[in-house]
Amino acid sequence: MLLADARREVVETCRRAVEDRLVIGTAGNVSVRAGDLVAVTPSGLDYGELTPELVGVHNLDGTAVEAPLKPTSELPMHLAVYAATDAKAVVHTHSVAAAALSVVVDEVPPVHYYLALLGGRVLVAPYEPFGSAELATALIDALGDRHACLLGNHGAVTTGDDLAQAYQRAGFLEWVCEVALKVVGSGRPPKLLTERQMAEATNNFVGYGQSAGDGLQVGVVVDGDGQSPTPLRP
Repeated sequence: MLLADARREVVETCRRAVEDRLVIGTAGNVSVRAGDLVAVTPSGLDYGELTPELVGVHNLDGTAVEAPLKPTSELPMHLAVYAATDAKAVVHTHSVAAAALSVVVDEVPPVHYYLALLGGRVLVAPYEPFGSAELATALIDALGDRHACLLGNHGAVTTGDDLAQAYQRAGFLEWVCEVALKVVGSGRPPKLLTERQMAEATNNFVGYGQSAGDGLQVGVVVDGDGQSPTPLRP
């Protein structure tokens, strides 16, 4: 089976997303890039029924290489990310807080330094019909050189060097969006982080913890003293 490991990882990630309530039903989609090929979820299939064999493999132009089912309608969005960035994985969720926040803001307010794990600012792409070329274009504009954005009245997209990292970022993004919703709904003037404070947080995360890259280990968050890792469940 072509890209067997990547296709198994896609299945595992989709099922975890259901358990973590980042998607519901057949919503959302996941992909992994391996060279000039992309393993991506099929369209409209319950994740409980998804198997590695049913995860499609496509060229970067979208043509099927080994795909028994129709690909997700958001394949143009995934391919646009791979064309515009160095990302090796994309996670698209319909998580509640992200979807709700996308309706009321144009940018996720800097309520917490975890935004640094997403590359800094998280913008909201204007609403476009799902599966459309217009949505793919709006996504790329909002994403820029960062690792996450929201899709207006829709959901969220995160990217990574691998699928584990992209999924971890989806969890951090949903958590920050939930905090931001509570702040926005409080009716009180928020004390938002400044650009300087966000830049400091970004620098502090470089090489932080036990893993390289942008900081926290996959699946754990380290306490402030750096000594006591605890499980992270987005």
